[in-house]
Amino acid sequence: MTAVATRERLTLPSDQDATGRTFGSEELALVGEALATGTLTSTKGKFVRTLETRFAALNGSKHCHAVASGSAAVHAAIAVLDPEPGDEIVTSPITDMGALTPIVYQGAIPVFADVDPTTGNVTAETIAARLSERTKAIVVTHLFGRPCEMAAILKLAAERKIPVVEDCAQAFLATYDGKAVGTLGAMGCFSLQQGKHITTGEGGLVVAEDAALARKVYLFLNKAWGYGDPNPDHYFLALNYRLSELQGAVAVGQLDKLEEVVSARRNTATQFAEMIADVPGVSLPAEDDRAECSWWKFPILVDGAVLEGGPVALGKKLGGLGVASAPRYIQKPAFACQVFRDQKTFGQSRWPFTLARAEAVDYRPERFPGAFKYLEQVLVLPWNEKYEEKHLVYLAESIRAAAAELVKE
Repeated sequence: MTAVATRERLTLPSDQDATGRTFGSEELALVGEALATGTLTSTKGKFVRTLETRFAALNGSKHCHAVASGSAAVHAAIAVLDPEPGDEIVTSPITDMGALTPIVYQGAIPVFADVDPTTGNVTAETIAARLSERTKAIVVTHLFGRPCEMAAILKLAAERKIPVVEDCAQAFLATYDGKAVGTLGAMGCFSLQQGKHITTGEGGLVVAEDAALARKVYLFLNKAWGYGDPNPDHYFLALNYRLSELQGAVAVGQLDKLEEVVSARRNTATQFAEMIADVPGVSLPAEDDRAECSWWKFPILVDGAVLEGGPVALGKKLGGLGVASAPRYIQKPAFACQVFRDQKTFGQSRWPFTLARAEAVDYRPERFPGAFKYLEQVLVLPWNEKYEEKHLVYLAESIRAAAAELVKE
């Protein structure tokens, strides 16, 4: 029995309930105010507009529009780039499916780039290997709040005149070269889902620097209806992806807390990294001096050559100590999921994959050594702003004790 197992078990705060969330009287009052107006549609109300204006200012973005989910945010960004059927969008295989299926819904082909085996992020080198004359856009995911190496990626994209969309769902207020993510590429997409830095249960935000792109985003989330235009019409194929005023009210209350939330996560992450620095078989990716992480979760790398069973065994040991974790983060790269592997799309048509180049949908494992290595060694620990020193100590001691039982002779 481990030393930790003999101690009183400590339950960590969870972002799935009130123990790890920042809801309070502020949000309750704003929701009450929204209800009192009797206007819950954002086309007539004020809360969603307030959210958009204030988030744009906080993030240093010129334009912002709220949408119904993080997936809707990515869909809007892809849609306004208006790919032709069969166009290619280079993206990451280590990301949420909600950032990938919008590409297919717009008739484009997701072309997966490999990732850095220590960060799980795409790089300029891995992206360059997947570009073709059919590449319409690049989507980068700032995994776990750690920004991609954007200088090299943006240089590559500029040379090829390809727009970059930033998936910032896990990266509120993360920065690269002092600039907030979402402001580096053509557009940035954020998520307000339950487990994100701030939440409305479901919801999303799209930021853009270009006014014309922002206008198209606004139209896309409003069924392409030109509200306020002299002769409005439904200008193109689009959806209703609006956020409600109830969600907007919650988001306005949450937004006041965002900087404090990110600051708390950064402070505790720094402390925790020091606590586990000497645990055998456990490490963190090297720091990037140009980037500042916002710590959605806390990923660690587990060396299976040192600890028997690697991250899966360590995660199981931690579970026995009451610490939830996610070995591998996702069980397989996105391209191994049925929707891509078997091209399960619209009926039996396989469209738009019927338009794809063979190389674009070549998912042989040897083409993705970084992705498979990353999944083999990553263990994702839960993280939120409610962690106190006692939680850090318990988590660090749990990891130390669990690792000690797995060290190979």
